[in-house]
Amino acid sequence: MVFEVPVEKWASAVNTVTLGATAAEGGTRASTVTVGGSTTLPFLHFEGEIPNRPVIAMEVLDMEPQSWPETLSAPFDGVLNDPAAWAKKCVEEYGAEMICLRLLSAHPDSLNTGPEEAAAAVKKVLGAVGVPLIIWGCGQADKDNEIMPRASEAAAGENCLLGSAEQDNYKTITAACLADGHKLITAAPIDINIQKQVNILVTEMGLDAGRIVMFQATGGLGYGMEYAYSIMERTRLAALGGDKMLSMPLLAVVGPEAWKAKEAKTLEADAPQWGAEKERGVLWEAMTATCFLHGGTDILVMWHPKAVEMVRTTIDGLMKK
Repeated sequence: MVFEVPVEKWASAVNTVTLGATAAEGGTRASTVTVGGSTTLPFLHFEGEIPNRPVIAMEVLDMEPQSWPETLSAPFDGVLNDPAAWAKKCVEEYGAEMICLRLLSAHPDSLNTGPEEAAAAVKKVLGAVGVPLIIWGCGQADKDNEIMPRASEAAAGENCLLGSAEQDNYKTITAACLADGHKLITAAPIDINIQKQVNILVTEMGLDAGRIVMFQATGGLGYGMEYAYSIMERTRLAALGGDKMLSMPLLAVVGPEAWKAKEAKTLEADAPQWGAEKERGVLWEAMTATCFLHGGTDILVMWHPKAVEMVRTTIDGLMKK
């Protein structure tokens, strides 16, 4: 008896999105990144095409992090107070395909910096590296509406990815994307219906669906990751089934979520049964990222370079037909 592997064919595909603009395209990037385009579920090469591999963006903060454990901060010794040098190290030493610049200093509970400081940080990072850039606000709606237009303007023509548009706060950042030629992250709190609604709202403002990357709020391994994974999977199934408002590539914020977990950062002296802390946190981040890869994630935002290296090797293996 001959066994035939069942093959499922899908009616549609995930949108293809390219980030970054070279000199020939009016920007200054040395490279671009293209994600999406799959006509099958993640890594099922026998069922369809997966033309673009998932990519890894390393996150850089515009201020020195205040509560990172030694295991996480050690690889960036000497550059954590300089986002340009930090980004350069991520690209040149750790092979980051993109940089995610988080404008955390603008938060009212942080340094409460303004639009000019945000624009300056963007320009410094753009000048330091040649890879595409994700520019993400501080997470406070009113302040993001203040700083993101200037940050967007500072990177005009570079085809960056701006974050993030949410159901109750999407107009300002969408207008900035339209004005300055960027792509947009639309965000939802692990809710496929809200995600679709945000996508509809921004496209009604005139932003083409092909300029959107979706972000469903994520969790670290063991902290809601299973639910986030299921939403990602449902979103990918909807895209392959032909839902044009859920056909955008997916992004997952891995580093900040993984390193929130006590299992990732607790000192070995306080929990010797958990093993060496230098290995534990790295593995926590790498496993979180790997799970989201299988859920359909196209862009992973990560922190620790060893976790990045492990996940890059995993992607290499999964992309082999």
